[in-house]
Amino acid sequence: MTETGAWATRRPKPGRIAGYLGLLVVGFVVGTAGSLVQAAWFPAGLVLALLGSAGLFYGGTRATGTQLGVLAPAAGWIVAVLLLSAGRPEGDGLFAGGVGEIVFLLGGMAVAVMCATMPRSPQPGG
Repeated sequence: MTETGAWATRRPKPGRIAGYLGLLVVGFVVGTAGSLVQAAWFPAGLVLALLGSAGLFYGGTRATGTQLGVLAPAAGWIVAVLLLSAGRPEGDGLFAGGVGEIVFLLGGMAVAVMCATMPRSPQPGG
């Protein structure tokens, strides 16, 4: 019988690390695409962008079975969204500052938190 926190003391496997890095990159791509789509096709684009983010976050937790499966794509997503919303010194920016961008940012973070706190399915034999 293993101890509850024993997974934290084991050496991580290279395949698992590659999976989390892949989720981080996909999160960055989904954040970038969502940023572009939500502004282009408002309000349907906003719904599509949030559904894409929710699918990624939920898929990450189902694929890995851990909360880190949500954290990795959410980190990539938030980095992409914040970089695109920062603007440039010349005044150019991707986000116009409307309500859609705020809903996309806060809604995406809320979806990530919801997916991270969802109960996971019971493990077989446990």
